[in-house]
Amino acid sequence: MSPTLKKFLITSGLVAAVVAFGLIVARGSGTKPQDASTGTAAPTAAAPAETGSKPESTTGSTPSPESTPAAAPAAPSMGAAALTARVPQGMSAETAPAPIGSLDPAKAPFEIRFSPIGGGVSEILFSDFWTTVDAAREAKAARASGDATKMPGDNKRYILAATRKLQGYDVPALAAHRIEVDGAMVGLFNAWASDAAHPGVFTTEIVTAEGAPVLRIVRSYTQVGSDASNKYLLGVNHAITSLDGKAHTVRLLQYGPGDLAHDPASAIDSRRFHFGYLYPAQRDPTQRFVTANGQMFDRSKTVGEINADRVTMWPNHDAAEGKFQLSWYGSTDRYFALAVHAPFGPLGSDSRALSAVSEVHGITNSKDAGVLPPHDAVFTEMISPAATVDAGATTTLAMGVYAGPLDPTILEGIEPYSSLNMGDIIVYAMGGCCSWCTFAWLANALLWFLSFIHNYLVFDWGFAIIGLVVVVRLVLHPIQKKSQISMQRFSRAMAAMKPELDQLQKKFKDDPQRMQAEQMRMFKERGVSPAGCVGGMLPTFAQMPIWMALYAVLYFAFPLRQQAPFFGVFQNFGNWSFLADLSSPDHFIAFANPIPIGIPGVYTLFSLASINLLPVLMGIVFFIQQKYTAPPVTASTSEDQIAQQKMMKWMMVLMFPLMTYTVPSGLTLYILTSTCIGIIEGRIIKKQVDAMDLSAKPAAGKQQSGFLGRLYEQALERAQQRQQQGTKKKPKGR
Repeated sequence: MSPTLKKFLITSGLVAAVVAFGLIVARGSGTKPQDASTGTAAPTAAAPAETGSKPESTTGSTPSPESTPAAAPAAPSMGAAALTARVPQGMSAETAPAPIGSLDPAKAPFEIRFSPIGGGVSEILFSDFWTTVDAAREAKAARASGDATKMPGDNKRYILAATRKLQGYDVPALAAHRIEVDGAMVGLFNAWASDAAHPGVFTTEIVTAEGAPVLRIVRSYTQVGSDASNKYLLGVNHAITSLDGKAHTVRLLQYGPGDLAHDPASAIDSRRFHFGYLYPAQRDPTQRFVTANGQMFDRSKTVGEINADRVTMWPNHDAAEGKFQLSWYGSTDRYFALAVHAPFGPLGSDSRALSAVSEVHGITNSKDAGVLPPHDAVFTEMISPAATVDAGATTTLAMGVYAGPLDPTILEGIEPYSSLNMGDIIVYAMGGCCSWCTFAWLANALLWFLSFIHNYLVFDWGFAIIGLVVVVRLVLHPIQKKSQISMQRFSRAMAAMKPELDQLQKKFKDDPQRMQAEQMRMFKERGVSPAGCVGGMLPTFAQMPIWMALYAVLYFAFPLRQQAPFFGVFQNFGNWSFLADLSSPDHFIAFANPIPIGIPGVYTLFSLASINLLPVLMGIVFFIQQKYTAPPVTASTSEDQIAQQKMMKWMMVLMFPLMTYTVPSGLTLYILTSTCIGIIEGRIIKKQVDAMDLSAKPAAGKQQSGFLGRLYEQALERAQQRQQQGTKKKPKGR
């Protein structure tokens, strides 16, 4: 950053501070500046603010102030009556509100446990999704035996959302914490009543300083159903009723989906935020097309934006410029999503717009004491558009919540998710700088093909991967055969030309440029192309995109999560952990306590949980394969080139096993199987090539065939032109 720019930024910051101080003095301490777009107090992405003192009627029935996030209070605007929230008279705030759902997978996919703080969600526990494959096997065995005491503990269940700390205070997921009433900001965190007879329903009242009721807010969670069409669908509804015979303008502020929990076993942070949106009516008059194009953000980028005080996540610059309308947004990790969306279809609305949310702001707890990455958290705050509650009437703010797996059979094939195009929240791509090279379109095609083989042919994911290998090798067989022929022809031609090449080296030993030109002329006359040697590596290069795309599929595809290949044959030996999960390393010998890899006591990059066998076998197979794929040593091969070939050989043998040591075992199985088949295929092709007559010379002047051959032909012509130009420029007498 230049000194001039630094001075400009410092001066701008000082001017902004002076202006802000002047506004505070002019309007009174604690007053929020007016939002130019709405004319009301602009909500911030800070922790929830509480206004006024807690009413006497709630003493002893609500959480203590220590459970409420601290923030500077937002005073009501000039002339507005002081408002507070309280538990409605005759009701009480339950310290442990009754949950909805069930931990029995036959009844519900999850159990949602609530918190009295903000009427939020303290935990979403899945009934049959577990953190480890061992816990999943224990649960399956316990259900088969009918002995509930053998079920794994709840701490081994996958928890999608949970109460987290912000500035030292508990913040439940999806909690409502403030409401703006006629410009006055009112805190809601400690004022919700619940009823055990109506699980998932919370009620609060907004009252004046004298205790006169102004508004009633009823917050209700509804599990829409338990069948396959909507079992992960949750309805969240806010009914705001005017009680004082007056009309009021309100805006509700509640927490939205924050980032999901960090997976310490993963070396890649795959957490992301996604926004699905509608184009403006001028561009899409039907308002039926929902897309998420360009609106996926890695968590690391989001944290950087928030820490740089760019807290508005929606509408961001592109959304504001394009006048996009939010349809859904959510947070994902490797396999699961928590998303809010338009109350479309089963929730009773025909609109694909999420009209209950107009802005999404972000905040992190990264500056809290004792919080270090990657254990910091991102919180999001959803702000509703201004709505009018008529006298004696009720205004509703509704939305749907998806809390479930990133399963394409659900998000792409079941309503309301298919109409909302929520399948766009599934992205088979690695994060950061590697996202472009994982070929998401190829990953989708591979998953479709794998699913086809699994569902209709072999009914096992391990055999499906082997089937994919066979298909890919068959497709690449013509290239492999042509490459082997080119390598053999080149090797034999170089052996035949060796005496002539030796003579050229002696004749032009003092003129390397002339010697190179003569060698190129000889290659052209004999129809020999060194590109034939490079072509032997084409099949390997051709499979690299498949390997990278398959890595993304096996890493992110939910259908392969905790799936054992070969019908779980290895698990019949005392529940052996070897190849129990295609989406994780093979765990040939599992450690009782994983070994953390990173900076001790500061940062753990990943945990080494086992000794893995497949990468070791792959190194051995790669060593054997070198005999069939290594370029032949010719008369023109220098000692440096021979040394480079040896280095590349050992890099393949050592580096690939190291690089794939912690990748999904399904990918290692693919590469290992492909290499084994390649060795067999190479031996067959070699026998065919040995029976061919490769001594025939092409006609004089005939151009090289193939892409690499044509490139080499062009290189020869350029070299000859440079040689001729160099000869013409030589001074006379030399």
